[in-house]
Amino acid sequence: MTSAINRTIVACCLAIVCAPAFGQSRDVPQPSTDAASDEGIPVDSALVKSRCGSCHKSDDKGRMSRISYRRATAENWERTIKRMVALNHVTLTPEDARNVLKYLTDHQGLAPEELRPIAFEGEHRMVEYSYTADETTSNLCSSCHSMARVLSERRTKEEWELLITLHRALYPLVDNQPMNGGSGFMRAGGRGGGGRGNARAGGRGSEPARGTPGGPAADGTPPDDRNPVDRALEHLEKTLPLTTSEWSAWAAAMQPPKLAGRWAVTGTQLGKGNLYGEMTIAADPGAPDTFTTQIRYTVARSGETITRSGKATVFTGYQWRGRANDWRETMFVERDWKQMWGRWFTGAYDETGVDVKLTRVTTEPIVLGANVSALKTGSAGQNVRIFGANLPGSVRPEDVGLGQGVKVTRVVSARPDELSIDVDVAASAPIGVRDGSVAGIVKPALVVVYDKIDGLKVMPEAGMARVGGAAFPKQLQQFEAIGINNGPDGKPDTADDLNLGPIDVKWSVEEYPTTFNDDDTQYVGVLDQTGLFTPNLDGPNPKRSGNRNNVGDVWVVAELGGTKPIRARAHLLVTVPVYMNWFSEANK
Repeated sequence: MTSAINRTIVACCLAIVCAPAFGQSRDVPQPSTDAASDEGIPVDSALVKSRCGSCHKSDDKGRMSRISYRRATAENWERTIKRMVALNHVTLTPEDARNVLKYLTDHQGLAPEELRPIAFEGEHRMVEYSYTADETTSNLCSSCHSMARVLSERRTKEEWELLITLHRALYPLVDNQPMNGGSGFMRAGGRGGGGRGNARAGGRGSEPARGTPGGPAADGTPPDDRNPVDRALEHLEKTLPLTTSEWSAWAAAMQPPKLAGRWAVTGTQLGKGNLYGEMTIAADPGAPDTFTTQIRYTVARSGETITRSGKATVFTGYQWRGRANDWRETMFVERDWKQMWGRWFTGAYDETGVDVKLTRVTTEPIVLGANVSALKTGSAGQNVRIFGANLPGSVRPEDVGLGQGVKVTRVVSARPDELSIDVDVAASAPIGVRDGSVAGIVKPALVVVYDKIDGLKVMPEAGMARVGGAAFPKQLQQFEAIGINNGPDGKPDTADDLNLGPIDVKWSVEEYPTTFNDDDTQYVGVLDQTGLFTPNLDGPNPKRSGNRNNVGDVWVVAELGGTKPIRARAHLLVTVPVYMNWFSEANK
């Protein structure tokens, strides 16, 4: 097995050296040094030069081959460093690797305006994203990985061409594989090649796209007979160049962020609801842009309190990358240093996460939210806990307001971070979203007043889990049920519908028929009464017909009981593990 791996590595390295053989009919492009295209970012780090300089030579302007002609996010630079270690046997201590990563991301990163639209990539967030600027480029790149990974880079013209060459070298079968179900992928190679491919997403090859050979587009644009690679390269070179005004401005303005202090935390976790708390940040004197953290927050619905301690580094002046216990943190630091937002996540597939927003705490009081998201008309003595920071210690019932028809009858307790009150809601109280005020501090849309639950919505509408537990880890899937009120107009699915937040329901799974004699509900896994689905064991199951794996499709059903039960459902796909993870957590 080891010799086979070594042969593969050698073959890949030879392929890189001999890249013209992989569909290229001309010499491998090299970064230009002509005066007309005199780009490139000088590398001033002695560490980068010493660790990378044996392969990446410096010119008389301090520009290192390949390295100086690219900018990227911390995650993409990290992938490159790991590839150098895996394939080219670069020797780096963990400390050196971190310092190389820090230098490259700081000096050759992305500006905030460049990263903001695709921040979800570093957050490891599952989202529906469509790149509409160029369909050919989107189809070509997203056949194997997210388009956001491409948008996490900026390169010179020659570097984009070399990136295509690298893909061919590492994955030599890629030229003959279909592009999103079409008739070709990178076939016939770089500029001047003769192959043609389908550029439609999803393999809808019967409907020619603009630029696809076979006829002009609907607007009369002549057909583009070039292959997909040539069209994509033209788009990448134009849209994602090395030099941009955004990066020039940020590189000049960037400074070490001053983040030490108290930060109020507001978050949402699927299946748990809203959470509120505080993060205390302290600067680490031993390392620039590095911080230690103490986190404490409360899950509003359940009252569960979580504490964690961690450490984080800020790259490029605004990219927070941290770890607290077994949770990872990816946040975007706004340039005023008063707000941060992003995602904290954990799990074998980073599937468990909290969407967070942090606000710097000063001496001013802040109202963050409440433990209930909705109040029912005609209810009396309902306890409401209001979370915040620097809240007044002495509060009277008349100091708290929730709008017409809601009366604060008693202040149970008052602390700087939490206020507990009892409220009565009149049967005649108008329904709708209510702002909350505490001693003159207003929190918009603190709660919703409603008269009944008219419907349910299961989130996410489509989920995915992966079997595991033997040879591979499991990927869990959390669901939650959201209560819906039809709003003042009484009609469903209109603009005035009221979101009542997560509610307690009865959970079950039902068959999603995809084959004859489907038996997926018996084997795919278990859905508990918190909405958490845990998949079954990986590997063939001798109890199933055909010795099949424990994969399949089911409906996840939420039911709210009563005289007329309300039901809603979502689709769950239980699939196989990710069998090959090139960059495992053990290497991070």
